[in-house]
Amino acid sequence: MVIYRFDGSFDGLLTAVFDSFARKERPDALLSPDGDMPLFYDTLHEVETDLEKSTRVWKKLSVSISAGARTALMTAFLTDNSDFPLLALRFISRAVTTSPSIENDFSDPAVLSIVKEGRRVRGEAHRLLQFVRFQKAVDGTYFSMVEPLFDVLPFAIKHFADRFSDQPFIIYDRVRDYGYHYDGKETKRITLRSDSYHLSTGRLSDELMDPDERLYQQLWRNYVRYTAITERTNPRKQRQDMPVRYWKYLTEMQ
Repeated sequence: MVIYRFDGSFDGLLTAVFDSFARKERPDALLSPDGDMPLFYDTLHEVETDLEKSTRVWKKLSVSISAGARTALMTAFLTDNSDFPLLALRFISRAVTTSPSIENDFSDPAVLSIVKEGRRVRGEAHRLLQFVRFQKAVDGTYFSMVEPLFDVLPFAIKHFADRFSDQPFIIYDRVRDYGYHYDGKETKRITLRSDSYHLSTGRLSDELMDPDERLYQQLWRNYVRYTAITERTNPRKQRQDMPVRYWKYLTEMQ
């Protein structure tokens, strides 16, 4: 059994593809740093991410499949499915050695997995756009904490920068411990100190919260409560459309 272990990055995946060709072997598993090692295996290859190698593979892939298929691959790569990296490696390995393009060969489990996981990631990105709730800080910055299933914050940040182009904000992914700060002109990736914004609760501290913020939060809760039609309350449908994992940071659910 041949095991490859990489750093979890997309460039690391492409480097693993390069190494598999260079070593003339087909790995049986491609593990991320926190992946569980099997008890028994023959070979363990530690993939060292190399931008030169990954660039060569990407250039070859660019002439082997369409731009849409490459986008689908990168999108699906954000999934939490631990089996996907190996399927992605097999997809790329076959794509760069096969003509015509295999991107529509849905009999291939790797191709089907890219479609399936890509759909899951895009769905989570869409939910992120729906369920972000901001709190206003004393300095005028709007803050929001999120915990998406996948690393979809890069997909959403342009939407918010365009939508709220005249106001500074921070959207922070608590699970992955990073976020984006928009200052009204440009967006930067940031990491916050654990005591800055009460990362455990996602709520601004009293010292950081704008004096009028609690009033507006209460007004929003009142609006949601009084516009709801009690007779049409459907908790099951609500949980389906608004996953419970988002409720923690929704003002109207507090």
